[in-house]
Amino acid sequence: MRKAAIQAGIVVMLLSAGVVSEASMTAVERQRLLAHLEMTSAWLIDEVSGLSPAQLAFKPSDDAWSIAQVLDHLVLVAPIYWNDLQAALATAPSDLVTRESDADILWYGIDRTHRENARAAEVPKGSRDIRTVLAEYRRHHDRLLRYVRTTKDDLRRHLVARQGSDGYQWVLLISTHEQRHILQIREIKAAKGFPPSARER
Repeated sequence: MRKAAIQAGIVVMLLSAGVVSEASMTAVERQRLLAHLEMTSAWLIDEVSGLSPAQLAFKPSDDAWSIAQVLDHLVLVAPIYWNDLQAALATAPSDLVTRESDADILWYGIDRTHRENARAAEVPKGSRDIRTVLAEYRRHHDRLLRYVRTTKDDLRRHLVARQGSDGYQWVLLISTHEQRHILQIREIKAAKGFPPSARER
């Protein structure tokens, strides 16, 4: 867990150093995007591995999500976010002025002082088997990683309407969105009343 947190800090520093907004994805941008995606995937699995059913179902309050619901949410939004990217790429490329900078999107993944409500279609139930959910998460995440590794798409010149971001920023936001929910999982685990693990009893 500590190792994943250190990796998170390193990746944020790399991404925020000399943030650029060029027309196409450079080799450096590709490397940085892959680093962030790989970090969030490893960190998420590290945070939830070995949790008991009681720990996965625990809710700090009646209106809060459980860890199972957080994971279910990530699986629910993955194909939605992918389709948003594909819709943007289907439009004609153009010179864009985005609403936010890359650095803004990086901070979105770190700063949870501003909370957002999920859209109705993206509100989780959290009732599915954890192994099924994690397998589906890996499938969606691996597809995105393969795309970033190989794409020649001009991501900087396609607008994702939902966010007012370019395609590169949207993929980065998918990863920082996961990062926000990893931090949420850590908050749940630190909450009063969180069930102890077997070795802590």
